[in-house]
Amino acid sequence: MNEDIKKACQVMREGGVILYPTDTIWGIGCDATNEEAVRRVYEIKQRADSKAMLVLVDTPVKVDFYVQDVPEIAWDLIDVADKPLTIIYSGARNLASNLLAEDGSVGIRVTNEEFSRRLCQQFRKAIVSTSANISGQPSPRNFAEISDEIKSAVDYIVGFRQDEKANPKPSSIIKLGAGGEIQIIRP
Repeated sequence: MNEDIKKACQVMREGGVILYPTDTIWGIGCDATNEEAVRRVYEIKQRADSKAMLVLVDTPVKVDFYVQDVPEIAWDLIDVADKPLTIIYSGARNLASNLLAEDGSVGIRVTNEEFSRRLCQQFRKAIVSTSANISGQPSPRNFAEISDEIKSAVDYIVGFRQDEKANPKPSSIIKLGAGGEIQIIRP
């Protein structure tokens, strides 16, 4: 696992794109602050860049760095979440502009899964995490279901957890309004 983390960080620092296991499904990832790397992810997924992608961080403290004004309720939601939870925040900052939704919002998930958490720790920046599929196709449930087209398009494929046959679910998604209103996007 340590070699995978070291190599993945090196590739992302050089503007590359990785394929890696997360706290939910396998993801395509890159440096969330690098516009060119983010553009490549959209290209690989054959997805319009008007559709925002979420990012992973390893600790709630980092949410403050990427969001101008974190609603108080967000801290409670992060604390009580018993499964992966992506929160969409208004007022994103310090991220590639082509990563954000048209309204300037961004989805951020604090990952508790060992590999993706350690990857975020070592990389020291938010990492893009989007399902490892061509846009509009079903999300692969495990590494074996990821298409060769995706595998050949990335710069590095993490070896860790490739043999797992689990059937993880995507995260829940909640959008928080500036006044703390909660909108459930995906339960």
